[in-house]
Amino acid sequence: MDFTTIFRPEVRQFIKENIHKDLTKLLLSNSPFEDISMQQIAQQIKGCRIAEKKFPFLLKEGIVFPPQLNLEQSSSQATAIFKASLFGGESLLDLTCGYGIDAYYLSENFKATTLVEQNRELLDIVKHNWSILNKTHVLYLHQEISFFLQNNTERFSLIYLDPARRDMHNHKKFLLKDLSPDIINIGDELLKFSDKILIKLSPLMDISMLISQVKAISYIYIIAVKNEVKELLIVIDKAYDDELSLRVCNLQSNDPDLEIPYSALHASVASYGEVSSYLYIPNNALLKSGAFNFISEYFQLEKLHPNTQLYTSNHKIENFPGRVLKIVSTDAKAIKKGERFNIIAKNYPLTPEQIKKKYKIKDGGNQYLIFTQSRQRKLILKSI
Repeated sequence: MDFTTIFRPEVRQFIKENIHKDLTKLLLSNSPFEDISMQQIAQQIKGCRIAEKKFPFLLKEGIVFPPQLNLEQSSSQATAIFKASLFGGESLLDLTCGYGIDAYYLSENFKATTLVEQNRELLDIVKHNWSILNKTHVLYLHQEISFFLQNNTERFSLIYLDPARRDMHNHKKFLLKDLSPDIINIGDELLKFSDKILIKLSPLMDISMLISQVKAISYIYIIAVKNEVKELLIVIDKAYDDELSLRVCNLQSNDPDLEIPYSALHASVASYGEVSSYLYIPNNALLKSGAFNFISEYFQLEKLHPNTQLYTSNHKIENFPGRVLKIVSTDAKAIKKGERFNIIAKNYPLTPEQIKKKYKIKDGGNQYLIFTQSRQRKLILKSI
């Protein structure tokens, strides 16, 4: 694929001049260049905008961006760096290269990397970009995964996959059997070529379903960035003979990681009580784990209600993976019109928006109002 046309000085200058312009209007106008369409120019502008927030290491002269869907499906720089912190060895195989963000960082810890991608144009873009970034010892293969697996004779230290979660009509898929490749069917074949496999999955996947359908899982990582759950990672390790664990991680936050033995999810017993001096709100990665009773038992906290994932204690825990608020009980009469609060509603009949409207309060400020309930009564709590 020839990228020289979009790197001509006049084209690069046009992109820079229009980097913050309305893309819809831009696409309705004619390209000032005979050999480059406005769609191609807009693709590079959109890529720069996404890269600025998602993978800023690519904001270098000469980098080419693929269509928007490929950018949206790519991992962020933050989650790719996290993956790279987990593995290293002689050789890496990425069977679903895509735009190559994960492979780029994972490859830092391997002596040789093999990238397999069925989209020729996308692989050409990755090859071009990695040359700009001075990546070496990389084999680029434009192949179907099935063809590669049938013909491969090498073994790898790690195999990485990010199965496609959309069908040919761009509809999202949430069952393992609907992903491409189908990791259930090819799992045994993958283990012929590596003892370790890392698979990235949607955060909407059901963890219990994963465990029941995928063999030899050693770890499941629940990865959030700034409290937004972004992905699940499952590690398949042929040599692992210990208990399966969940690892909860909230990147770009001060929350500590937490490791949870899977058996503890079912064996733990929660304690219940009325609200005390401190309120504990688990981060979203921890909530995704489903370890609601474990939180109570492990941190020695009392749960307010079986259906409310809020916890309380008379003492403050410094290393809790979530928000800790010192609180007092209040009532509706004490809420003054026009006051500013951050509103939290958990297991409560009104939404935050409905609460703001009912009590005529504004969003924001440094204090929290929490509307919830214990097993005994409805509660309004205020942070102090």
